Amino acid sequence: MTTYRVSEAAGLLGVSDDTLRRWIDAGRVVADTSTGRAEIAGADLAALAVSLADDPDRESTRAAHVSARNRLAGIVVAVKKDVVMAQVDMVCGPYRLVSLMSAEAADELGLEPGSRVVASVKSTNVVVETP
Repeated sequence: MTTYRVSEAAGLLGVSDDTLRRWIDAGRVVADTSTGRAEIAGADLAALAVSLADDPDRESTRAAHVSARNRLAGIVVAVKKDVVMAQVDMVCGPYRLVSLMSAEAADELGLEPGSRVVASVKSTNVVVETP
């Protein structure tokens, strides 16, 4: 299972480390501290990312200025596959992105909710890579 340190998770969500720590303290997301430092399970972070993407009040996130050719670090929040195609939903900071790819490509990349990804955006195409 993929886990994220607070700083990694905050960067993926587009919030400060302090904001994420406040959310942990408030119970908005669960962090495991048994190893001595807070780690968030990928699936839990994905669920938080979905709730942030659906929340119309985005003041808690830092919007980035991006051009048409950017690589956006993010987290997979959902993967829907059939025999041929896969739909991969991602949250990259304050942005929600959807990529359509072959089911074979999604399997080869090992994409699942909580997976760390980089979305390369150019025009209307979103290319997904694993770091």
